[in-house]
Amino acid sequence: MGQAFCCVQVDQSTVAIKESFGKFDDVLQPGCHCLPWIFGKRVAGRLSLRMKQLDVKCETKTKDNVFVNVVASIQYRALPNKASDAFYKLSNTQSQIQAYVFDVIRASVPKLILDDTFEQKNEIAKAVEEELEKAMSAYGFEIVQTLIVDIEPDEHVKRAMNEINAAARLRMAANEKAEAEKIVQIKKAEGEAEAKYLSGVGIARQRQAIVDGLRDSVLGFSVNVPGTTPKDVLDMVLITQYFDTMKEIGAQSKSSSVFIPHGPGAVRDIAQQVRDGLLQASTH
Repeated sequence: MGQAFCCVQVDQSTVAIKESFGKFDDVLQPGCHCLPWIFGKRVAGRLSLRMKQLDVKCETKTKDNVFVNVVASIQYRALPNKASDAFYKLSNTQSQIQAYVFDVIRASVPKLILDDTFEQKNEIAKAVEEELEKAMSAYGFEIVQTLIVDIEPDEHVKRAMNEINAAARLRMAANEKAEAEKIVQIKKAEGEAEAKYLSGVGIARQRQAIVDGLRDSVLGFSVNVPGTTPKDVLDMVLITQYFDTMKEIGAQSKSSSVFIPHGPGAVRDIAQQVRDGLLQASTH
């Protein structure tokens, strides 16, 4: 209907290419325009100025001979001041962009090993964007943003990478566990050594106190009871301690059965053994 009345409407974010007898004449901006078709004026086509996105999947090989699929996302749009170039110079914009993406990715990724490829995604995207910007600006298009959205190696390679990572973490955990057990054993040994040392100090002090007590008892008894010898006093003390020990054993209800010789001869033998032990200790 608009053509019949020589009127053409151009929508927002769109420009129309005006021709006169088949030759480019002008770029029509959004709004209503009068095109008298009887004078050879017509709209050859329309060009959207909105930003578009093209996802390109490229298969290539890394430096360590691993095949990967690199997915690049290209965001681009036509330049309003170069709308005629964008309309006339390219017949298939997406195919042209895809060819440049393939060229740059297949020139960049083979220089990197697989691990570096993941780490240098931004550098690869920057290289693709710079190459596209130089090439597509001559055709009236602007490259807004280039992203490497995915790097996908073969499934077997991903499984191997996960196994390597898991093995490394297990090895680290085993080292940490062994180190912890080592610290526990060292602390336990230090504690046992300290306990034995303190036990030895306690036993030494106990024996010293026993010796001091026996000496004081012998001296005090000899002074208070004239005519007694130190041997008599020591025998009496030993017999007293012997009966005290028997009393304590019998008083403990949970003690195990203990069989020891009992009688005057047994007491005399015990006293003799104690005296011999004291004499040997004094000689050393």
